[in-house]
Amino acid sequence: MDANYSTYAQAAAFIGAGIAMGLGTVGPAIGQGIIGKAACDAVGKNPEVAPKVRLMMLIAMGLVETSAIYAFVVAMFLIMYNLPVAA
Repeated sequence: MDANYSTYAQAAAFIGAGIAMGLGTVGPAIGQGIIGKAACDAVGKNPEVAPKVRLMMLIAMGLVETSAIYAFVVAMFLIMYNLPVAA
């Protein structure tokens, strides 16, 4: 039986891309939930600071989301550079 190592490498790259996206988005999802909860608590306790809290919340969510974007970029590199080449 002849093993095609190119196919194995492509399969490993696709599995790696899935793992990168799966694990790379868990942290940001939890972080965004914590940020949203803290913002809701702050506005609930002191409603007059809502515009300031909203601005800080959006900035913090943008910073947290960058790690998910990096995971997406890594997954796209794994997929795009391991597609089969027509001979």
